[in-house]
Order: sequence, then structure tokens, then C-alpha cells
Amino acid sequence: MLGNLGGWHLLAILFVMLLLFGAPKLPALAKSLGQSMRILKTEARGGSGEAQDPAPSGHRPDVP
Repeated sequence: MLGNLGGWHLLAILFVMLLLFGAPKLPALAKSLGQSMRILKTEARGGSGEAQDPAPSGHRPDVP
């Protein structure tokens, strides 16, 4: 989908963003977008690690 975007297209998109949001608001917008992406990655991986360690420590189901 984004493979057809060239350098001029990206510059045009950046120019439109500058017009819409203004230069002072862009760093805050980028920070918010970065935090949102970080949260999305964490949730996609399983949250706080509860799903990665299903057996409690000290419990070995293969040993009787």
C-alpha cells in the first residue's frame, strides 16, 4: 500500500501536516504517536508477560 509513495509524495504529506497542525504541535503529535505504537506492541505481545510464563516458578508438571 505504501510502496508507491515516493520522496515527493512524502514531502507533500509533511507539508500538509505542517499546514494542519502547525510546527509547534508536531513534536507533541509525534510523541503521542510513538507512545501509542509502544502500547500497541506491548498488547500484541501479550501484555505484562503473564501469557509468556504459564507455569508458576517451582511447579514442574512433567515431574510427578
